[in-house]
Amino acid sequence: MRDFETHASAAFDEYALEYDAALEKGISVSGEHKDYFAHGRIAWLSRCLREINERPASVMDFGCGTGSGTPHFFDLLNAELLLGVDSSVRSLEVAQRNFGSANARFELFSDYQPSGTIDLSFCNGVFHHIPPEERREAVSYVHRSLRSGGLFAFWENNPWNPGTRYVMSRIPFDRDAIPLSPPVARKLLVEGGFQILRTDFQFIFPKALSWFRAIEPHVAQLPFGAQYQVLCRKN
Repeated sequence: MRDFETHASAAFDEYALEYDAALEKGISVSGEHKDYFAHGRIAWLSRCLREINERPASVMDFGCGTGSGTPHFFDLLNAELLLGVDSSVRSLEVAQRNFGSANARFELFSDYQPSGTIDLSFCNGVFHHIPPEERREAVSYVHRSLRSGGLFAFWENNPWNPGTRYVMSRIPFDRDAIPLSPPVARKLLVEGGFQILRTDFQFIFPKALSWFRAIEPHVAQLPFGAQYQVLCRKN
């Protein structure tokens, strides 16, 4: 078992069957359900990929948890194959039961051996659960999994947004997490062998102010959103 997967595995095994409920409770202050954010992240990624004429066939969901994002990879990215990797045995059991298919499989980090064949790796809110001293190893795992020129869509919670910090305080498995600011994330990725393509901020307005959401794509460069994506390419 790799160092970066040992710390979170027990905690997320405990929450495997209650993960969605705990997450829903935390984000309920936004007025939205978790699928709004899951769909929004991959929809934004799809938009970014179209702009650079990339059509990844194989996708790794790094830290896939219970696999709830799986349908969006097929529906929005038109992925052909999905590999979900995680440290939680129980979460992977849920993912396999609900989303496993001939085109989607789920494995422990320690069972999958990176082979430089994946077109796109995606992660959401994973690295704030990894101790800072072990994050380079996790980036290396992703880097070694990707083909030459492969892409990494790195999503994290924006610690500059007070609403994000409040939501994290409401979620049991996020309370002790150590957030990464965008500059810290970019530095980590560059040192891990990635070229930064863009950084975007998403989810500025709660549901109560949803009539303002039409402007969000036009201000994605401003650090106001609840989450951010760093899209980068393997050198």
